Amino acid sequence: MSQPNHSRDPATLRYFVDGMDCASCARKIEDMVTRLPGAATPKVNFTSQTLTLELDESRTPRTKLEANIRTLGYAPTLKVETSRPAAHGEAGHVHDNEEDHGKIGHDHGHGETGHTHALEEGRAWYATRQARLVLLTGGLAAAAWLFGLLEPQVAMWGFIVATLIGTYPLARRALAAARFGNPWTIEMLVTLAAIGAIGIGESAEAVVVVFFFMIGELLEGIAAGRARAGIKSLAALAPKTAFVVHSGGEGQHAAEHTDEIPADSLKVGQLVRVQPGGRVPCDGMILKGASSLDDSPVTGESLPVNKTVGDAVYAGSINGDAVIDVKVTKAAGDNTIARIIKLVEEAEDGKGNTARFIDRFSRYWTPGVVLASSLVAVIPPLLFGGVWHDWLYKGVSLLLIGCPCALVLSVPAAITSGLSSGARRGLLIKGGAALENIGSVQTIAFDKTGTLTAGKPLVTDVVTVQGLEMDALRLASGVENGSSHPLAKAIIERARAAGITAPVNSDAKAIQGKAAIATVEGRTLAVGSPKYAAELRPLEAGIAAQISTLEASGKTVVLLLEGATPLALFAIRDEPRPDARAALAELKNLGIMTVMLTGDNARTGKAIANDLGLEVRAELLPEDKLKIIRELKQSGKVAMIGDGINDAPALAMSDVGIAMGGGTDVALETANAAILRSNVMGVVDLVLLSKAVMGNIKVNIAIALGLKAVFLVTTLLGITNLWMAILADTGATVLVTANALRLLGYRPSSARVEA
Repeated sequence: MSQPNHSRDPATLRYFVDGMDCASCARKIEDMVTRLPGAATPKVNFTSQTLTLELDESRTPRTKLEANIRTLGYAPTLKVETSRPAAHGEAGHVHDNEEDHGKIGHDHGHGETGHTHALEEGRAWYATRQARLVLLTGGLAAAAWLFGLLEPQVAMWGFIVATLIGTYPLARRALAAARFGNPWTIEMLVTLAAIGAIGIGESAEAVVVVFFFMIGELLEGIAAGRARAGIKSLAALAPKTAFVVHSGGEGQHAAEHTDEIPADSLKVGQLVRVQPGGRVPCDGMILKGASSLDDSPVTGESLPVNKTVGDAVYAGSINGDAVIDVKVTKAAGDNTIARIIKLVEEAEDGKGNTARFIDRFSRYWTPGVVLASSLVAVIPPLLFGGVWHDWLYKGVSLLLIGCPCALVLSVPAAITSGLSSGARRGLLIKGGAALENIGSVQTIAFDKTGTLTAGKPLVTDVVTVQGLEMDALRLASGVENGSSHPLAKAIIERARAAGITAPVNSDAKAIQGKAAIATVEGRTLAVGSPKYAAELRPLEAGIAAQISTLEASGKTVVLLLEGATPLALFAIRDEPRPDARAALAELKNLGIMTVMLTGDNARTGKAIANDLGLEVRAELLPEDKLKIIRELKQSGKVAMIGDGINDAPALAMSDVGIAMGGGTDVALETANAAILRSNVMGVVDLVLLSKAVMGNIKVNIAIALGLKAVFLVTTLLGITNLWMAILADTGATVLVTANALRLLGYRPSSARVEA
């Protein structure tokens, strides 16, 4: 147990909560924490079984918080604490990694009363405490039935004992929740129904009710474990060790040797060697060698990708046919796999409208069920001369029919499965709200460079106005030296291909969206757009005509300028991605309007847009994109697809921001979703996955409410009995869970969804 914190500064605490693996569990803990003095901003995530909160321990010590969680039937273990240095003696109580999960759930007074429909760490489902309790209750009930064949009175008492043993942990949790301000729980309904059944002499049906409910909980835990395992398995993709390259001396022929070290100890800047057939141990950049890499475990890209010096690689990718040396660019805790796991685990925080509605609805549903069952049990005998036993029996049945397990589970089960399915295919979605919104957008706005196009433009034409082509390439590459802009890289690459080394520049600066300016070889030069050049001095007719011709063919033109004097024109073209046209056609078939937003000139934008079949808005600065997104939102939900820093404002403004491919960290952090593989069809996959999840949720809600409606009518008519009534909930829970788990195997690319 962790020690109290006597600091008056609130500490941010993060707990792993063993057994919290359903929406109802999470809500009970959240309600309890919300009522604690000094507790703030609780975030309860049953997908990752975590509780994060800020706690002022001068008002409520953490020992009190942990005791309350255990009273509710869960086992908390502190994973990490921030906001203050650890006090002396506390280091042993702060767990920084997932390995600590294996240490939980074996004490804390949890015992046999715990809510344990999670699969306990390292154990099969049939070895968990919940499974043992199910077997004990079922075994006692079966034994009572067998002895009852000889002596009916023995059977009755045997059923009562089995019912009480099975009901005891439910009653404890129900009373604990009531004590913390949440009396209307599922456990309370089942406890009242079981005791009520015994009270009216239906002990056999009482034990069946409890037994079926516990089986439903066990199945729910197994399903939650399966969904969780789909994400946790990603952590196993990266190898546990890495071969770090060390230089044995100086010079070109210096001896090298490698050391095998734990992959999680790699530091940014280190060089690792990956052999053919091996897995890449880190996110990094190739410094030596070229090979084909299978990125499918991380990005979902089905075909191997050829990569060479300067290309990015992901932890967990499989190296193909050659040795490569990779420079570590991200620490183990920040690599792509770690970020995927973190994003999906935290996705619960972003609930969609449907999930929020079900949450609100279920809070009123349970007390309403208790009131309705009480009225059914009492009013007919009192006012209309009904038989007390019959109507009490129907009232108890109504309690069971009204259990909201399946209804509460209907949304989060589908959302969790959808998020897990998407993550394994390179589609990252930050929460249920984003997943819900993607499928209902009316317009999708695309950035051009790096999104609809490959993002690696090439210089196709060099037209000199003064001097030689080689001189123009040398000077232009000098101006762009050190720039990460795609057009700058294209010029530098063309110069390198011609055997030219870019000269060093000084006083470099950029005019956003217009030009790069620097001093090269003592001359003040600029590489800028035609619009920028025209602002300095009107362009000659011949130069303007050449620019128009090049731009009409879909090429971007930049000018090398000395002062206001043009020295050369560079025509640069970034080809559309091979799948762009098909993906945009698919979006059109789904009833979604598409538009391209680009900073390129109108002619270039129009040439590419016409080829791909979508509307275009060109010559846009970042603030222009922001304004257009605002305009588009007036006609319905809008998604924005981009990959650069200049796209971040538009990504944030849109209803759903989606970062594509190797997008910048800024774009990834700003976006609501990310497509790790570099193709436009991933946008279609996101839309189809969203539609599939929302369709699944609708079916789940229909199952949950439909079965209850049927059993409500049949129970009031006297057709169904108690054990059938519990099937209205347990059966619906099983069906809802099974339906949601179908999404784990969903393949968006092969699906077709009606618009």
